[in-house]
Amino acid sequence: MPDSFQSRTTLQAAGRSYEIFSLDGPRRDYDVDRLPYSLKVLLENLLRTEDGINITREHIEAVLNWDPQATPQNQIAFTPARVVLQDFTGVPAVVDLAAMRDAMSSLGGDPKKINPLSPADLVIDHSVMVDHYGNRDALKQNTAIEYQRNRERYEFLRWGQTAFTNFRVVPPGTGIVHQVNLEYLGQVVFRNDTGETPQAYPDTLVGTDSHTTMINGLGILGWGVGGIEAEAAMLGQPISMLVPEVVGFKLSGKLPEGATATDLVLTVTEMLRKKGVVGKFVEFYGDGLDNLPLADRATIANMAPEYGATCGIFPIDQETLRYMELSGRDPELIELTEKYARAQGMWRESGGREAEYSETLGLDMGSVVPSLAGPKRPQDRIQLTAAKSSFMRFLDDHLESHHTIAVSSDEQNFEEEGGHTAPGVEDSHDKGTVEIELNGKKETLRHGDVVIAAITSCTNTSNPAVLIAAGLLAKKARQRGLAPKPWVKTSLAPGSQVVPAYLQSAGLLEDMEEMGFAVVGFGCTTCIGNSGPLPEEVAAGIREGDLCVTSVLSGNRNFEGRIHPDVRANYLASPPLVVAYALAGTMAKDLYSEPLGKDKDGNDVYLKDVWPSQQEVAELVSNHISAGMYQQQYADVFRGDEAWRSIDAPQDERYDWRPSTYVKNPPYFQGMESDPQPLQDITNARCLVFVGDSITTDHISPAGAINPDSPAGQYLREQGVEPKDFNSYGSRRGNHEVMMRGTFANVRLRNKMAPGTEGGLTTYVPSGEQMTIFDASMRYQQEQTPLVVLAGKEYGTGSSRDWAAKGTKLLGIKAVIAESYERIHRSNLVGFGVLPLQFEEGTSAASLQLDGSESFTIAGIAQQPSSVQVIACKDGGEEIKFTAKVRVDTPQEWEYYRHGSILHYVLRNLAS
Repeated sequence: MPDSFQSRTTLQAAGRSYEIFSLDGPRRDYDVDRLPYSLKVLLENLLRTEDGINITREHIEAVLNWDPQATPQNQIAFTPARVVLQDFTGVPAVVDLAAMRDAMSSLGGDPKKINPLSPADLVIDHSVMVDHYGNRDALKQNTAIEYQRNRERYEFLRWGQTAFTNFRVVPPGTGIVHQVNLEYLGQVVFRNDTGETPQAYPDTLVGTDSHTTMINGLGILGWGVGGIEAEAAMLGQPISMLVPEVVGFKLSGKLPEGATATDLVLTVTEMLRKKGVVGKFVEFYGDGLDNLPLADRATIANMAPEYGATCGIFPIDQETLRYMELSGRDPELIELTEKYARAQGMWRESGGREAEYSETLGLDMGSVVPSLAGPKRPQDRIQLTAAKSSFMRFLDDHLESHHTIAVSSDEQNFEEEGGHTAPGVEDSHDKGTVEIELNGKKETLRHGDVVIAAITSCTNTSNPAVLIAAGLLAKKARQRGLAPKPWVKTSLAPGSQVVPAYLQSAGLLEDMEEMGFAVVGFGCTTCIGNSGPLPEEVAAGIREGDLCVTSVLSGNRNFEGRIHPDVRANYLASPPLVVAYALAGTMAKDLYSEPLGKDKDGNDVYLKDVWPSQQEVAELVSNHISAGMYQQQYADVFRGDEAWRSIDAPQDERYDWRPSTYVKNPPYFQGMESDPQPLQDITNARCLVFVGDSITTDHISPAGAINPDSPAGQYLREQGVEPKDFNSYGSRRGNHEVMMRGTFANVRLRNKMAPGTEGGLTTYVPSGEQMTIFDASMRYQQEQTPLVVLAGKEYGTGSSRDWAAKGTKLLGIKAVIAESYERIHRSNLVGFGVLPLQFEEGTSAASLQLDGSESFTIAGIAQQPSSVQVIACKDGGEEIKFTAKVRVDTPQEWEYYRHGSILHYVLRNLAS
């Protein structure tokens, strides 16, 4: 193998000799230490994988000569050390691999060639739902239901566990993939013993979940990709990318009393969204890192997708080693990590030389205040002092837009000038009330009531400080005689089994349980929409009064329709604030000036009366968390419990595709030939979906509940599945029949092709009939009419959901024309053969006066152009011509698109 910079050398650590590719090689001629930490990791990756063909000296020099101010244009190939998957995206990935084995056999190749070449770990964390809550048996009850619902999927994954080498499965009930990655899987420095000489190099990865970036807090470079890209990486394909811009975020000071890591990350998210970092690396630096525990760093890194960055990385320093020791890592690995990082110039010291960055911004952490984010986007931060007034404005807007309340012009002018309801005057919160009966007592539900309070998501449950704070608040509230309001569905879903262990040790678990926050499962739950059903009395009351109710969760996503279909406003908050809002029972209360409730003696109890101090939290964290706790919980992490081990699974190298409504052989490779067909123009396409800004992958491919009357629900009923057994869209991603019917089926989707409606409806243009998007798609496909999507800004934001691209393709959509794209979704569209086009700056569907009734022709695609002319033809023959940028960003992506998908590209290469 070439070694253009003579970088191959050895490093002694922990009594062993490791081959490394030293940055001292290029340091002889280049100022390597001006590069940000993240680019040093990419540089080492290229030095180590240089082969003279796919990775050459020129690629390495592209990093060495990085110009912070230049627009990215140099393509490189990044080879991650490993891949992580969660089960919602992991099951369809393994389905694709199983189908590729069948296709390989049909092409005359060896099916065993379809096997992960890079280590891959799949953590089952997305399947547990909050069916039971508020009692100590909830965990056992929900786990039993999880196995019952998902047995077919788990049989399939058990097959994959034995059929593929280099592939490990972390069974259900263990934790959330990113927290398991942070606490156990992540190595910081990767030890590879497969060759003649042991190698050491930076641990890097890609994952099938956008929050893979959480591992950046540990100094490990990685980010979320679509399932199809992850499959290619598992099969040894490097990730094609441009040398990125790197935005430096300088941290100084330390968090003040009363502020938490959640408040910090919501502030960082707001700042970076305003800055605009989509498609860029963000790197945190500055002496403020001395005051930032690793768990807080992981919280900030976790939300990189919310602030729009590819990654949000921290360097390796003494805090990294402290966390590795605390979480029970091998002492030899800890020693290797320090020696390697120091030898490579990847070690952070206070007062050290600052790297060069494309742009910088900074934050004094002492300025952070308690905050929430909502009601629909994680970047919309609200100071806790303004939470009530912010919600009331949202409620007024919602009620007015839904014609629930008539607002006079005088009132409207008053509110636009900043005024609001005067004291003693009825406000919107009180205008919607419904009497319900709960547990034998009459209760009144109102607009703004919190019906879900969930401590959920690895974003915060990986952080002992905020969970201990929640436990202390629960303890103090319990001592004062407070309790959650009866209409609040409370839950605690930790990201690992370490959490209840230290809460128990600190004497706080019982207090959490008494406040309704009993452990309901070890998985993502509410944060991904697995919040489970509301009590029927509450759900009926919401519908009867058309109430605008709320949820408060310690998650990272609060998009409309995601948390629960009956809940319109969702707020992200720290775990202690989640407990506080469960006690308050409403967003229409100012937690600073209004009491949470009354104590046993009838005295008002305010938030300040039960909020724990930083010292109280720090003492419990120090005294009740140990390395032994982590080692004990992860000792048998891949073995699983008796329920997992008892699952019967096939043992053959090819899957037998047994009858199942969860796992079906997909149609992608049917009739596949050895060579791809030439690229064709898109002619006379019709618009199936026409949407505005900030359409998320949840809108495109929902993960939550399946409506019995939807096309997916009708299909399942035809297969003999009762609605109570539908499970979720996310759990059925191994079945293309369900998923294509669920594409664009989000109950909150507003398709301009069906004005005045919500949900998966469109207009079949030739006849003007309104019907479901799926039915219209099938009719268009029968007529061989290609389809397009028109969209606004930030199309495809949110989770790295490959089914948002797969479902788009299976509906017959050939191109999406949007004002801008989220990074992963654009890549996924290309990776599955859908052409992403972008309106020129200042141009949009609205400015062009497109209404979706036109037919669209896109010519010249075979020339692989950087832009194309789109001709939109009105029914009367009038033509609207406009130029659109082709968002196939690299030559490698053109290869994927030319082959029909990245999977077809890999399969043909392996077969030949």
